[in-house]
Amino acid sequence: MQVDHSKNIIEIKDVCFSYRNEEVLKNITLDIHQGDYLGVVGPNGAGKTTLIKLMLGLLPLNCGSIKLFGQDIKDFRDWSKIGYVPQKATNFDVNFPVTVRQVVAMARYAKKGLFHFTNKDDEIIIEKSLKQVEMWEYKDRLIGDLSGGQQQRVFIARAIAGEPEIVFFDEPTSGVDKKTQDEFYTLVKELNEKSGLTIVLVSHDIERITAEAMHIACVDHTLVCHTSSQEFLEESESLNIFGHKIKNIYHHHN
Repeated sequence: MQVDHSKNIIEIKDVCFSYRNEEVLKNITLDIHQGDYLGVVGPNGAGKTTLIKLMLGLLPLNCGSIKLFGQDIKDFRDWSKIGYVPQKATNFDVNFPVTVRQVVAMARYAKKGLFHFTNKDDEIIIEKSLKQVEMWEYKDRLIGDLSGGQQQRVFIARAIAGEPEIVFFDEPTSGVDKKTQDEFYTLVKELNEKSGLTIVLVSHDIERITAEAMHIACVDHTLVCHTSSQEFLEESESLNIFGHKIKNIYHHHN
């Protein structure tokens, strides 16, 4: 996928956020370009998930501004352009009687409105989304009867069934085995390269995400760096992100 550096999907400027009196994020400025695959890394408690929630409008800004598709987040309403797979996406009541197809159909209800029934076009999109993640044959299974890796794929299908332009993943491989991790990263790369989705993925696995993503944003309460994966690796010896001494490096796209 070719990144269009001239088109910003998300523009973050001088953003800060505090929980009560504890400052979590300070002076974050970051642009996310169309077609990018951005890995967000940093130590535990550094504010990575908080930053994602701010971009999704799930938390209020304390200061600074966020624009989504050129519009201030306070005025933004076209949330179907944004997909989200939270860290606890598969943490639900396994006895809840909902099928795989019904889970993915939720994205269509969200796009059209709660009291609208799915039509033929919706059903085509639901089928396409499940086939993209290789879960169509499981469409009539109860979601609680699937493995963790299969459930993860279903929630990715739900995210893309809303026909977004950007999808956020928050620690999507936590608690899954290596095979499931490998399958997940293969799927995400295909979504980026073949379907043109912009990807933002929060990960604690720095070694893996630098091998997968195009760019890395390192967050430790402030933006430590925003650079290509290759440049991040080259600077990794001076980026002790789990310690206290951190060398700030900044990368500006031409």
